[in-house]
Amino acid sequence: MQIEHIKNIVDYGIIGLLIFLSMITFAFAVERILFYRSVDLSHYRHKLALELDLTKRLGTIATIGSNAPYIGLLGTVLAIILTFYIIGDKQNDIDTGEIMKHLALALKATAAGLVVAIPATVIYNALLSKVDRLIARWEILQDEKSERGEYQETRRDR
Repeated sequence: MQIEHIKNIVDYGIIGLLIFLSMITFAFAVERILFYRSVDLSHYRHKLALELDLTKRLGTIATIGSNAPYIGLLGTVLAIILTFYIIGDKQNDIDTGEIMKHLALALKATAAGLVVAIPATVIYNALLSKVDRLIARWEILQDEKSERGEYQETRRDR
């Protein structure tokens, strides 16, 4: 019974961590979308300051997207190790159906990792695309400001 308890801790721990990471991804994505909608590009004088504000929290989303499959895989490996321990513990009373059930359930952690990673990666790429568009709009705004400044200087010189 001790091994079953450890197996449950591993299962709930890994799945719980993945759910937590999914919630962080969602919260950061919503925060970034709201920020991008409200950002005033004309208040930024330096491109790097704009980039710093626009890319805030994107690294966390990317890290979750790239590491969630590994967390799921860790859960799967631990569950398979525990399943083999259970098999070794029941040497004479091995039920193949029970073994297959344990092995199949061990894969749920990998599936959960992928379920977290795929949306996180899509969200990261979508937000990064929005950052690129906002920076391009800022550069256009800067070009327009400099053209207007040059035009006004030429009129004053006359």
